[in-house]
Amino acid sequence: MEFTEILKWFAAGSGIIAAFMVSLDFGRRVTGWGFVLFVASSIAWITGALLSDDEPLLSQNLVLFAINIFGVYRYLIRKKPNG
Repeated sequence: MEFTEILKWFAAGSGIIAAFMVSLDFGRRVTGWGFVLFVASSIAWITGALLSDDEPLLSQNLVLFAINIFGVYRYLIRKKPNG
């Protein structure tokens, strides 16, 4: 198995686990770490897309990377809003 294929399998698996973590709704900390895992998945997809010259996959994951960074900020960095 070549590196790009391993990378894409990691990206798929980590994305599945991250989605499960976020869907569990076990609180801000678990959701935040789910977004951290989504960030790792996005980085792996971006790298795999660059290595295989897959522009649609690259474009999608650049946007998802930004969304996931916001999720990390919202759930792990920003203080919980009062209210």
